[in-house]
Amino acid sequence: MWDWSYAASILPRLLSALQVTFVATAWSFVLACTLGLVLAVLSRSRFVVIRLTVNGVSEFIRRTPLLVQIFFLFYSIPLLTGISLSALATGIIGLGLHYSTYMSQVYRSGIEGIDKGQWEAAKALNFTPVRTWSAIILPQAVPPILPIMGNYLIVIFKETPLLAAITVVELLTTAKNINARDWRPFEPYTIVGVLFLLISLAVAFLAGWLENRIKHRYSR
Repeated sequence: MWDWSYAASILPRLLSALQVTFVATAWSFVLACTLGLVLAVLSRSRFVVIRLTVNGVSEFIRRTPLLVQIFFLFYSIPLLTGISLSALATGIIGLGLHYSTYMSQVYRSGIEGIDKGQWEAAKALNFTPVRTWSAIILPQAVPPILPIMGNYLIVIFKETPLLAAITVVELLTTAKNINARDWRPFEPYTIVGVLFLLISLAVAFLAGWLENRIKHRYSR
C-alpha cells in the first residue's frame, strides 16, 4: 500500500534528480532547434551536393536508433578522436543531434508555407540572404510551427531516461536506484510518472498559450 511518509522521504532525492532531467531536456532542445534551422536552410541550398549531403545525413540519423547513436558518441568518438566528454554532455549532444533532423522538417514546413511573393519582394529590395531570413522569412515561418516544436520538447523530455545507458543519473534512474535499495517500487515509480505527466501538461499548455499570444499579436 501507498506510504505517504516514505513517499515524502524520497521526494527530495527525486526532485534533485529532476534537475538533471531539466538540464538535459533544455540544452538538447536548444541544440535541436539551432541545428534543425541550419539543416533546414542548407537543405534549400542551390548546390546539389550540399542538399544531397544534408538530406542523406538527416535520413541516416532519423532511421537509426537514438540509443545506438548515444552509445556511439559516448564510447566510439573518444576512441576515434581522443576527445572525451562527460556523460551528460554526450547525452545532450546525442538528443540534440537526433531531434535536430526532425526539427529541420518542422522548420521546412513553416518555410514552405511562406508565399513566394515574400522571397521575390526581398530580392527586389536587394536584401542580403541573412536579412531575408531574419527579417522576413523566419518571423513568419516560426509562429505556425510553435505547437509542433512544443511537442518535440515534450518528446525530448520523455526520452531523457535513455541517458541512463551512459551512466547519467536522471529522474527514472534515481527511482530505479531507490527501488533497488528499498525494494518499494510503488512510490518512486508513481512519483516519477506523476512528475512526467505534470511537466508534459505544463509544457503543452505553455506552447498553446504562446501560440495564441503570437496569433493575437500578428492579427492586430
